[in-house]
Amino acid sequence: MSFDLETLTNLCHSHGPVARVVVVDVKGSAPREAGAEVFVWQDDQLGSIGGGALEFHAVNDARAALLHQPHPTLRRIPLGPDLGQCCGGSVTLVTEVFNAESLPQGRQFARPIADQAATTQPAKTGLSEGWLVEDVSQPKTPVWIWGAGHVGRALAATLAPLPQFAVTLIDTTQNRFPAPIANVAPLMAADLPTLVPYAPATARHLVMTYDHAIDLALCVALLKVPHRDIGLIGSATKWARFKRRLSTFGFETAQINGIACPIGDPSAGKHPQAIAVSVAAALLLDGQSKKHVPDSQKGAA
Repeated sequence: MSFDLETLTNLCHSHGPVARVVVVDVKGSAPREAGAEVFVWQDDQLGSIGGGALEFHAVNDARAALLHQPHPTLRRIPLGPDLGQCCGGSVTLVTEVFNAESLPQGRQFARPIADQAATTQPAKTGLSEGWLVEDVSQPKTPVWIWGAGHVGRALAATLAPLPQFAVTLIDTTQNRFPAPIANVAPLMAADLPTLVPYAPATARHLVMTYDHAIDLALCVALLKVPHRDIGLIGSATKWARFKRRLSTFGFETAQINGIACPIGDPSAGKHPQAIAVSVAAALLLDGQSKKHVPDSQKGAA
């Protein structure tokens, strides 16, 4: 479980008070895992704790809390006939109301939730001894998609709803961009490689422009910046040619092989949405694997 302070902060500044409903415990079968959350304000919501009757009632309760209940609530809800659901398990929900002045500070947010909570904070995270202890999530991973063609658009739309990514879609002219995609920042420049120095150091770069010459120029610009995470769309033939060309710019073989090409899972097919789904899955799985690196290995070369 982690507390998405960045999203909550943005919502509070845009909409005023926001209720956060989070799943803190699951027993048996349930639609979502512990840590799933939905943010609720008076006329809209963001996120999901599983949909259906559970979410419908939780959102209604959250809107009531925005008006009448400033204190956190803790509820265990059986997922049975009373809700018209047949999951057979149960979930425990915490509902809290936040505004711009009450947002938590620091890297961990610990607070007593239950009436009979322990007098001191427990050591472990999650729901324990009447306390809810959550690590505050770290900033989102920037994903820069170079090229707003069919695959670039599909990938941006696939990644946009995921809370761990901050997506930027980049191309050369305004008419190459689709209609605005929520949570996707458009960026435009006639000469795309000139934008490389402005990318965050932690950005993941996915190169897929309409022109192989631009793709190559971007690879050159990105390789000149140490420790860039680069993926290139393309066939085995394209990659073989690019490797030969990149070597003429003086890059070492190890540097060149640091570019991932192709990206995603080729067995998923060549449809733009299929490529987008497979690339998004690779980004998600890579992010999960990095989360579970033992502390002793973090930072190792």
